[in-house]
Amino acid sequence: MKLLYGIATLAFASVASAKTSMPYPTEKVAEFVVEKLDVTTLPSAIRPRHEKTKKTFSDYGFMTRQLNDNAAIIERTPSGSQINIRVLRQGPAGIYVCVEGPGQNASDGHIQRVLLLKLKDPNGLLKNRESGKEFVECPAIGGLYNESQTTGY
Repeated sequence: MKLLYGIATLAFASVASAKTSMPYPTEKVAEFVVEKLDVTTLPSAIRPRHEKTKKTFSDYGFMTRQLNDNAAIIERTPSGSQINIRVLRQGPAGIYVCVEGPGQNASDGHIQRVLLLKLKDPNGLLKNRESGKEFVECPAIGGLYNESQTTGY
């Protein structure tokens, strides 16, 4: 009887977790990130200055300059500032990306960070969560290393 109860519990847990997993794409991931990223959750040294009601790259006037399945270059006109996004890894837990761009201040220099992007709900925006993972292809450089990248999400 205990064995049957254990099997039923495992089956229920797998069904429950399948319902809560978010639909991350398997193709054109960089395009998905550019369209769905909540820019206000990026590290403060990279993101544009906060403006009410603006959340996405397009809201802030950024245009996609280059785009393929795993990388995108976003440029803001007329200032010409660029943000580069590379998809490092994706899975049911979220999408790991390397985000790099110029810092807002001269002292910030060039900034590069690994971010874990997650969806809270299928129709929502991707939010940045602090990533403890390190990738050889994206070492953290520039900016304040002690800055908390975790949002209230």
